[in-house]
Amino acid sequence: MKNRIILPMFLCASFALPGFAQQTSNSSAPATASTSQSASDLQPIPPDKPANFWDGDDPNFVNLITHPFANKKWVQRQVTPIRDRINELDQLTSENSKEIKDVDARATQGIQMASEKSSLADQHASDAANKAQLAQTAATQASTRVSTAEQMVSNVDQYKGTGQTEIRFRTGETVLSKAAKDALDTMAAPLKDQRSYIIEVRGFSAGRGQAAIASSQKMADSVVRYLVLNHQIPVYRIYTMSLGNEPVEGANGTMAKSTSGGRVEVNLMKNDLQH
Repeated sequence: MKNRIILPMFLCASFALPGFAQQTSNSSAPATASTSQSASDLQPIPPDKPANFWDGDDPNFVNLITHPFANKKWVQRQVTPIRDRINELDQLTSENSKEIKDVDARATQGIQMASEKSSLADQHASDAANKAQLAQTAATQASTRVSTAEQMVSNVDQYKGTGQTEIRFRTGETVLSKAAKDALDTMAAPLKDQRSYIIEVRGFSAGRGQAAIASSQKMADSVVRYLVLNHQIPVYRIYTMSLGNEPVEGANGTMAKSTSGGRVEVNLMKNDLQH
């Protein structure tokens, strides 16, 4: 314990002796200067007086004893710049951290928005693919229907005669006889609830000119009236022609002679349309 006390005291003495000697020399110097100044009438230059041992006082024994430790102001002057720099660094670090967080937040938001847009684009692409598939299916069905319709249209006028009935009238009469009605019943009965057929009614009458045509028109109208009222044949399926006393083509392709009485030819024609 004694050694620990003696060693610092020895070191302090070793630092203080040169300072003490310098102070002694300084004390003698003013005396000399005063002697010379008295001769020249000049005031002596005051020596510098440091305010603190730690601010630059000579390391003499007195300053070492009076200022063994750094005072609070000196420490503050030394520490304040460092503290300011540390505060600046903390502020910069805080600002950088905030900017990094903002960048991360924006990046996360951007990634999320890009992911949502990508999912939306995938959904739109899927919807477009489904719509394209539906459109392709609809186009195929439409093409099939068009082909069927074309086939039907091409067969619309392909009617073939399936039966002919001849109704005779006495000269000057347009009323149907019982035999004529029975013949029309036999022909029209199978047509109930059927389609794709037409009935051609051609009237012939004896005489000449417009009188023969008018008479043949009346006889054809009586046949049409009976088919419509008694067998519900649609009017649009019946085609009427008043030929008067015109000759008709025979079976062998020759023209037959004009009729001598009144008659009506009823031709039933069908086609091969499928429903």
